[in-house]
Amino acid sequence: MNTLVELAGGIVVGVGTPSDAATFTLTDEDTDDRRAVRVASVDEALAELTERCLRWPQAAAVCDDVLRAFDPQGCTFTGVITESLAYSTLQAGAEFARWLDARGPARVPEIADPVVAERVDDVLTIRFNRPQRHNAFSTDARAALLDALEVARLDPSVTGMVLTGNGPSFCSGGDLAEFGTFTDPASAHLARTRYSPALVLAEITARLGDKCRAEIHGQVQGSGLEMAAFCGTVSCDAGAVLGLPELALGLIPGAGGTVSITRRIGRWRTAYLVLSGRSIDAATALRWGLVDAVG
Repeated sequence: MNTLVELAGGIVVGVGTPSDAATFTLTDEDTDDRRAVRVASVDEALAELTERCLRWPQAAAVCDDVLRAFDPQGCTFTGVITESLAYSTLQAGAEFARWLDARGPARVPEIADPVVAERVDDVLTIRFNRPQRHNAFSTDARAALLDALEVARLDPSVTGMVLTGNGPSFCSGGDLAEFGTFTDPASAHLARTRYSPALVLAEITARLGDKCRAEIHGQVQGSGLEMAAFCGTVSCDAGAVLGLPELALGLIPGAGGTVSITRRIGRWRTAYLVLSGRSIDAATALRWGLVDAVG
């Protein structure tokens, strides 16, 4: 039996038997059904989700809409464009404005060589290189990453690529210090989609398959997880922590995660990661198919 509970923002959480109609279903039993998430206490999880959806109803609703609209068998470009337009809409909304007010003025930290690349024979290794900030993903890091990815995209002699990070973490997500630098959502959308690591990673993976690898460790959050999931193979350190924390900013994933993560684990568990704000460990990520190996 399945009970459907409607939360703020039109989010529908199932309890019991998984249902396609639900945003996702909560259960206290082991399940391999991608529509359901096992939690320690269904009542406590539902109460927490109720509170979060009441606080960020617009972002929750937009997240659900985008995930339901995406066809995992469909075009990557279409999915990324849809996600970015939705993200830009939320950037102009009251929930993101509230977070910006609490955060204070934006800063753009300048760190030399935010991404480094090395080629050995036919394998290109690209490393995030802001270890003192857990490789938080900044505008300059995106530009440097795109420059490095162009080698793998354009040079057919590159037959393998590894995306990883220096220091204690693979990538802790977007650098919150610079969020809000783009005050015009339309310009932000164009920047995200015309200079998109997600689209380039998808293109490289289409050519290299499982020889396009992500090796992740430490904090693997937000945009870091979203980009890694585009790679053909994701190997994960046993101590890694993976999550999608964007809802707390009044936003949704904006680095292609509604495409890359949905393809790996389905829209239901992707929605759970966003709406709950809960991180998962490496063992859970492996069981769900979010990563391909843990070691």
